[in-house]
Amino acid sequence: MLGTQFYHETVRKVVIAFGTMFNSINLVRKDNSGNIIQQMKVPLAYGPREKFLVRLREDADLTKQVAITLPRIGFEIKNLSYDPARKLSRVQKFKKVKGANTKQLDTQYMPVPYNLDFELYVMAKQSDDALQIVEQILPYFQPDYTLTINDMSDMGIKKDVPVILSSIAYEDSYDGEFVARRALIYTMSFTTKFYLYGPVTSSKVIKTVQVDQYLDTPDKSPKREQRYTVTPTPSTADADDNFGFNETTSFFQDAKEFNPETGDDE
Repeated sequence: MLGTQFYHETVRKVVIAFGTMFNSINLVRKDNSGNIIQQMKVPLAYGPREKFLVRLREDADLTKQVAITLPRIGFEIKNLSYDPARKLSRVQKFKKVKGANTKQLDTQYMPVPYNLDFELYVMAKQSDDALQIVEQILPYFQPDYTLTINDMSDMGIKKDVPVILSSIAYEDSYDGEFVARRALIYTMSFTTKFYLYGPVTSSKVIKTVQVDQYLDTPDKSPKREQRYTVTPTPSTADADDNFGFNETTSFFQDAKEFNPETGDDE
């Protein structure tokens, strides 16, 4: 239960996948004749919008030689919440044979659904730059875009993670002092729907099931009368193989009892 150490890096994978979507946006500037005069890859960074705005405005007296470069894209996590609408069964499990050791079976309970909210900021000095970036993003969200994430590599689980565009806001800091830099900011809110996984437990593969049957209740100290045994067919079958079962019934009158510690009849 609580206290068992495990870390599957699920949230980290979602954050990386979200940022990767916007990591290859390019900006092109043309002259009046339509010739390309400048082409650049828009920088992407994780961080709150206020941090970028402070860096942008800290050069109010225009004495510093280096300031934040525009245009640029930033994003940050805004909220993490449970999603009851996607709740799965609590008793079902994922199962997988552990590597080359076919006598071990890894199991894991069904994951828990969560929503991770992001805000993406597109900041630019010129309106055309901002619109060019925004138009390279919006057509892919109708209103969602699906990513495939390798959630649990140890269990061989891959999940589709919808990224839903929920809202778009626009801000223009053009009004103000003449020494202040202008910043056009488009803020897009996204919701990613993913799952969090619990610990993985390992156990031996069951190859034999044995049941001893009695004719009376335990308080009467009865002796066994019949034994029912089930084994896989073929006996060399692994946990993930397609196999049948061999059922055996034995009758006894020896008044012996099966000792589960030694595995013998005593």
